[in-house]
Amino acid sequence: MGRSAVIVLYVLALVAVVVGVDVLIFGHQFWARLLVNVGIVLVFAAFYLRFLKGS
Repeated sequence: MGRSAVIVLYVLALVAVVVGVDVLIFGHQFWARLLVNVGIVLVFAAFYLRFLKGS
């Protein structure tokens, strides 16, 4: 699988997790949604930098 395909799948997984958490858990709580979304993005960014950037 090409590098660009892996990145596309990674971004799609990030979007799916963010939208899923928003819809299922934090319906109308703006600040909680914002903080959790920032946390999810930071975790995905750390995982990318640790495991995927070098490959």
